[in-house]
Amino acid sequence: MQETCTNARDFLESLFQGTGLNLEITVKESPAECLLDLSGPDSGLLQAEGGELLQAVQHLVNQAFGRLLPDGQRLVCDVEGFRATREAELRAMANLAADRVRTTGASFVFGEMNSNERRIIHLTLADCEDLTTESIGEGAARKLRVMRKTSA
Repeated sequence: MQETCTNARDFLESLFQGTGLNLEITVKESPAECLLDLSGPDSGLLQAEGGELLQAVQHLVNQAFGRLLPDGQRLVCDVEGFRATREAELRAMANLAADRVRTTGASFVFGEMNSNERRIIHLTLADCEDLTTESIGEGAARKLRVMRKTSA
């Protein structure tokens, strides 16, 4: 995994140098993942629009190097703790949506989200015995619906 992590870092350094982005990459390895933590004067660009560019960078890295990792390991790109902050926001949003569904009885549909964001909400609400979640829509326009479970 260390070699793949190093190659992914070198790839990103070359990409950022070629595009003129002023970003540094710190590699943090654990048994489950290779975290490529990005920082620098241009880090705000990666966080804009809900982290769209960060998501694109991670997609590129995973397409190029993800297949080289053993099963159960993954490559993750982050910028200045953005992912942890976004995950906390999504968990709070999931709990607010759950409260709203319980109060009104009406389903709640989130706006368009990427697969990782939908996954966080699904997992946050997975243990709610009275609620269920489902992804709806196609491709990049997929959304997530929270609703009451129907009794069988």
